[in-house]
Amino acid sequence: MKTVYKLSPSDYWRIGELESWLSDMAAEGLFLKKLGRQFVKFEKADPKNMRYRVVVSINKEIPTEQVDMYGDKGWDFVTSYGSFHVFSSAAELNAPELYTDPLEQSYSLKELDKQLVFNAAVIVFGLLLMIGMLASSWFLDGTPTLVMVEGIMVHQTLLAIYISYIAYASLQAALSVRSLGKKLAEGIPIDHHAPWKKRHTFHTAITFLFTVMIGLSAIIPFVHLMKMDTKTLPEKDVNLPIVRLADVESDPKLERAEDTYIDNDVDWGNRYSYDWSLLAPVQYESDETGLVRGKTWEDGSGEYSPAIHTQYYQLRFTGMAEHLISDLIKRYSFETSQGDFVEKKHSDLDLLIVHEENDMMEVFASRGNEVMYVHYFGYADLNSVIENVVEKIHQE
Repeated sequence: MKTVYKLSPSDYWRIGELESWLSDMAAEGLFLKKLGRQFVKFEKADPKNMRYRVVVSINKEIPTEQVDMYGDKGWDFVTSYGSFHVFSSAAELNAPELYTDPLEQSYSLKELDKQLVFNAAVIVFGLLLMIGMLASSWFLDGTPTLVMVEGIMVHQTLLAIYISYIAYASLQAALSVRSLGKKLAEGIPIDHHAPWKKRHTFHTAITFLFTVMIGLSAIIPFVHLMKMDTKTLPEKDVNLPIVRLADVESDPKLERAEDTYIDNDVDWGNRYSYDWSLLAPVQYESDETGLVRGKTWEDGSGEYSPAIHTQYYQLRFTGMAEHLISDLIKRYSFETSQGDFVEKKHSDLDLLIVHEENDMMEVFASRGNEVMYVHYFGYADLNSVIENVVEKIHQE
């Protein structure tokens, strides 16, 4: 006998819709064998007019005596899922209803009502804690675009959206079961032929959407780990969108500073890193330090040792560029205390903002969907740094 699986049309606590759907499936030759969390197992046979009834019990196993009693009335036990127990009867048997008094049936929902309220409260409480933690990560330093671009919180946010829907569904279940109980107590019976097709379409769309969302939330961290890499920056030029120290320093005596921190065979004072995120699929970050022997800093603090740091982002959406620059300024303005961030005009850039402070300068630039941030420490001319940024940002 052929087995067929179908997505359930709605949540099982929509008792009338579930009973109606199962009857319609039997009329198409699909007979219930097992209920699952999302999918329902059927066996295919010749179509037949069947009636299905759902009995609610807080126990996961319905007592044998109750099954035998319903069997004597012409109702056969089919399967259970949680608190929901399904019985069937051929329509031609005209078996009497399991519940002839709606008030009596309402009593069976009281324990389920309490359980659903407790479940909803726990899920909502957990969701509020998650939202609080996410909000602090997204907005604590006022750089939500940078957080999105870095990609660290994207999969947690997708998971939070899914849990939000679970919380909504839990609240809806608790309220709906309580409403159903009140109707039954007022003598209004369950509609065993309740329409289910519209709900089925909505439920299918929601299930597909969240399946994709959960899949992304699971895959993104692994893709991020697989793509990220850090290597020692070669002394020769590399075809990467980063500004090199030799590009802005004119002194021919410039040499690479001695290794200061080596880890995993990487000179972290002279390194470049590649990263990936869903919203910025190309990211580079580099650090480079140099030394000019015989030349000293003007304050007499030691030999002249310029350094440069570059961050480059190729964004998936051009409209994020300006917001990313704003967030980068907020992020790195905490490290400085003097000087203004000044916007300048440049024919080859959409946005250019610079900041100078003593022997330090910062350049924030964007063109199309590319963003570059350069932090330079040394005596080179600002225009030299800017022109190198323009050249590198055109490279990709």
